[in-house]
Amino acid sequence: TILSKNVAATYKDVKINLIDTPGHADFGGEVERVLKMADAVLLLVDAFEGPMPQTRFVLGKALELGLIPIVVINKVDKENCTPDLVQEQVFDLMFNLGATEEQLDFTTVYGSAKMGWMGGDWQTPTEDMAFLMDTILESVPEAPYVEGTPQLQITSLDYSRFTGRIAIGRLFKGDLHANQDYMLCTAEGQRKVRAKELFVFSGLSKEKVDHVRSGDLCAITGIEDFEIGDTLSDLEQPEAMERIAVDEPTMSLLF
Repeated sequence: TILSKNVAATYKDVKINLIDTPGHADFGGEVERVLKMADAVLLLVDAFEGPMPQTRFVLGKALELGLIPIVVINKVDKENCTPDLVQEQVFDLMFNLGATEEQLDFTTVYGSAKMGWMGGDWQTPTEDMAFLMDTILESVPEAPYVEGTPQLQITSLDYSRFTGRIAIGRLFKGDLHANQDYMLCTAEGQRKVRAKELFVFSGLSKEKVDHVRSGDLCAITGIEDFEIGDTLSDLEQPEAMERIAVDEPTMSLLF
């Protein structure tokens, strides 16, 4: 995976935003931006291959941000797989990466996405994915509603041939309303913009709404010349968020 994908699922009347992220150090900027929108991380590990080099990179970033890890050991249907050993390897990796005691007390889910089940014991297949969804509800607290002037940091983008570039981010504070003016805080300064349309994620698509509350992810049309890391805030009292720092490249090529 190169680009992140945003989807949303409703389970037991709870909306769960799911964000796929690249699993490779070469896309470090994308990884860091996506993780900043999340409250927890599902660490997907192959039951046969175990933690890969890219697992260390992504997990390290998640732990630095204080995210709650849920380990998902997939493909337990493979021959000669060693889920128990893989679980120990993941624990050792977290310990070496400086995980806190709370993060080391992670829940492990076993299963086979191919066969359509997840459970607490890899030797006892279940009927569906309910165990994984219940684990998410139990382990991840509800995104808090924070009152105040709106603060949305643009962490990703989309494109439509009808509306042009679409800004995507998490609203960390306050509320946003469609067809209203806001201040865009960029690296060069501030300027007035209008958020023409607001969308939240629903299933594999987007749903148009008039209002978004803090804690949710949303997509905004109508903003021009924005960059990743810009903050959308109140027009009269704008508050810019700290821009996202990206690791420097580890290798350069001269052509």
